[in-house]
Amino acid sequence: MRYLTDQELNVGSRFLFLSMAIVVIQQDIENIQNGNFKIKEPYTGLLKKMGLEATNERRQLQKTMKNSKMKVVKLNKNDSFSSFMFYCNGREEKRNYFNPAIRKKVETIIEELMVNSVKRDLPPLQSDFYSNT
Repeated sequence: MRYLTDQELNVGSRFLFLSMAIVVIQQDIENIQNGNFKIKEPYTGLLKKMGLEATNERRQLQKTMKNSKMKVVKLNKNDSFSSFMFYCNGREEKRNYFNPAIRKKVETIIEELMVNSVKRDLPPLQSDFYSNT
């Protein structure tokens, strides 16, 4: 039985998976900095922009969650599933997620952050640039 609204679950889930994506981005920055990359700056720069965007979004979600007296708590994890409890305004709902599904959701968020970060840095298209080639 569902006790939280779709909106509440969406906010809580986005917060949860965005937090996981931030951890992955931080780990990737460390791996690149400590790795065998010849030119590290473009990769770490992109990841830092992604991390900043994700952190800013998570901060907004935290404000929304605080206003709704909402929090998400990890209950347990095994090889196949992870369980989380969503609390909101005195109501609670336990959600079980298949670990590969979590990975896919985090991957989707990382791709979204990457596209947004790259798109923001691109100069506007100039139609005459392409017509001269």
